[in-house]
Amino acid sequence: MSAFDSFDVIVIGGGHAGCEAALASARMGCTTLLLTLNLEKVALMPCNPAVGGVGKGQLTREIDALGGEQGRNTDRSFVQMKMLNTSKGPAVRALRAQTDKKLYEENMKKAIMAEPNLRVLEGIASELIVSRETIGGVKLSDGSLISSHAIVLACGTFLKGKIVIGDLRYPAGRMGEPPAENLSSSLEANSLELGRFQSATPPRIDGRTIRPEKMAVQDGDPIPNTFSPFSKPDGRQQLPCYLTYTNSQTHEVVSRNLHLSPIKTGSISGKGPRYCPSIDRKIMIFPDRPRHPVFVEPEGRYTREMYLQGLTTSLPVWVQEEIIHATPGLEEARLMRPGYAVEYDYIIPSQLKSSLETKPILRLFLAGQINGTSGYEEAAAQGLIAGINAAQSVKGEEPLILQRSEAYIGVLIDDLVTKGVDEPYRMFTSRAEYRLLLRHDNAHSRLSPVGHALGLVSATEIASVLSSQEKLDDLISLLRSTRIYPSPMVNKFLTGIGSSAISEPQKTDQILKRPELGLLQLLPHLDGGSFSQTNADLVNKEIIERAEIEIKYEGYIQRQLSQISRQFRRENTLIPDDFIYYGLNGLTHEAREKLSRLRPVSLGQASRIAGVSPSDIAVLSIYLHACQ
Repeated sequence: MSAFDSFDVIVIGGGHAGCEAALASARMGCTTLLLTLNLEKVALMPCNPAVGGVGKGQLTREIDALGGEQGRNTDRSFVQMKMLNTSKGPAVRALRAQTDKKLYEENMKKAIMAEPNLRVLEGIASELIVSRETIGGVKLSDGSLISSHAIVLACGTFLKGKIVIGDLRYPAGRMGEPPAENLSSSLEANSLELGRFQSATPPRIDGRTIRPEKMAVQDGDPIPNTFSPFSKPDGRQQLPCYLTYTNSQTHEVVSRNLHLSPIKTGSISGKGPRYCPSIDRKIMIFPDRPRHPVFVEPEGRYTREMYLQGLTTSLPVWVQEEIIHATPGLEEARLMRPGYAVEYDYIIPSQLKSSLETKPILRLFLAGQINGTSGYEEAAAQGLIAGINAAQSVKGEEPLILQRSEAYIGVLIDDLVTKGVDEPYRMFTSRAEYRLLLRHDNAHSRLSPVGHALGLVSATEIASVLSSQEKLDDLISLLRSTRIYPSPMVNKFLTGIGSSAISEPQKTDQILKRPELGLLQLLPHLDGGSFSQTNADLVNKEIIERAEIEIKYEGYIQRQLSQISRQFRRENTLIPDDFIYYGLNGLTHEAREKLSRLRPVSLGQASRIAGVSPSDIAVLSIYLHACQ
C-alpha cells in the first residue's frame, strides 16, 4: 500500500458521481485515488443506458460546459441521439442519447486511466477516519489505512444494499455485487442521519425475439446534435428504438399477481421514485388507465439485450415473463435478465452545505444517490461539484456554489440542501424558476468561463466558446439594426407562410417576433438580400437558433432577469452561522424549528424552506437588517 497511502483527495465509488469527482479533482492538480468495489464495473449503467432527457439533458450539457466528462463520453458512445420537445419552447428542449453501455464504460475508463494525477484501486471502504470533526482518510476492509485531506463519498445504492425479487431478498449493492455493510455505521457514528430509499429496474429481453412490426419505430435525428460542442459527429449508423403499450391483458396479469409484489408483501420498505414507478405500482395507482407506454431500447450495438422502459418490476421472475408476453410486440420475447428492486441507505441531504460538504464532518463531500437523488445525470452533476470543491478545500480556495439563476446544477443542489427529499429526487425543467435562461443552447456561454477559471476547460475550448458568443452578439446587433423592406418577393414569402404582408420597412428583430417566422427564413430578405454575401461567417445553425431564441423571447428573458435581480438581494443578505431563531418574536414555531435545524446561509435560501412563510421571511429580514 505504500504507493497508495496518502492522497489529496479520495473518491469512494466508481459510478457516474465518482468518475466525475475523481476526474475533476485530478485535473485540478490534486493527487486523487478512485476507490471502487470492482474495477470492471466503473461507469456501469445498471439501469437504462441512456443519458439526457428533459431537465436531465440540461444537466449533462452543464457538466460538459464546466469541463466534466459525461457529455463527451456520451457523444463517443451513443447509438441513438434525439432532441426532444422541438415543437415546444426553448426552455424545455433537451437532448437525449441511447448509449452502448459497454462502450460507455470503456471510454470512461480510458479517460480515467489517462489522468496522470489519478490512481485507481479496487477495495472496500469500511470506516471513515475522522479526527476533531475533520476527515483524515479511510480504512479498508482488509485493515489498510489510506490518509487524505478530503474525501468524496459517492457509493450509489451500496450502503447496506439489498436486492428484492418477489420473496427473494439478499444483500447486494447491485445485481452480482456485494453491498457496503459498514460505512452506514461509520457515518451514523459521526452524527449523520440516514434514511432508506429503493430503486428498481425492468427485465431485459433478447432483441431477436421481439416483433417490430407490432410496435412504432422511434428513430434518432438524421443529423444528430452532441452534448459537447467540442465533439465531432462521426456519421455512425444509429439504432432504432420501439414503442409499444401495455393493454388489458398485461394489466390482468399484473392484477392477478399483485399479492406477490414486494410492494404488497412488505419486502420493500424504502420509498421509491414517484416519476419512474414499477408496472405493479402503476396498476395500483391508475386502475382505470387502459394502457401505459413501453419503450423497447437497445443496450448496445453488439449485444441483443434490450431494455423495457415502462415495465420496471420486482415481481417473481415467472410473473415478469407473463407480463412481457402479454404486451404487444413482446409475445415471443425471451427473458435475458429479470427486473429487480434494490433498497439502500442515503444521507438526509439537509445535512449538507451548498458545496456538498457535510456539516458535521469537514472536508467530507457526498455526491449521487447517497444524497437521495436518482439518475446518472443528477449523480454526475453532484460528483463534478463535489470533486471541484474537494480540490478547492485542499488548496484553501473558496468552494464553487452555483446559484439557481446560473445553472440547473444550482437548482439541483439547492433543492437537496434546502428542501430535502421524501423520495428519490429527479430533475425536471419545472423545478427551475429561471428555466428560460438555463437552456441547453447557452450552457457553455453561462458556465465554460467558470470551468476555465478552475482549470477544467482548456484555452482552446474557452476561445471557441467566446468566439461563438461574439458571433451571436454580432448577429443580434445586426438584426436590431437592419430592416426588412416591402417588395413583391418579400410579401409573397410572408403571405405564403401565413403571415401578414408589410407596406413599409420594419426592423428585423421586430418582425422576427412573429411566431410563424423563423430567422433562417428571413436571412435572404435582410437588407435587400445582401446579408448572406457580407455576413456568411455568422450563418451557422447553432448561432442562428440562439439568436432567434434571444429575439423571440426577449420580453420573457428580461422579466426573468428582473426577478433574479430582486432575488439577488435576498441571496446576498447573509445569516450568521450562530444566529438564534428561537428568540425572535413573530416567527411561527415551525419556522423557528426548521430554520434552527437547517441553518440557511442566506435570506434567499431561508425563503425556499418548506414551512417558512413569506411573513416569516419579512420578520427575519427586519431582524437581520437591524443587526447590520
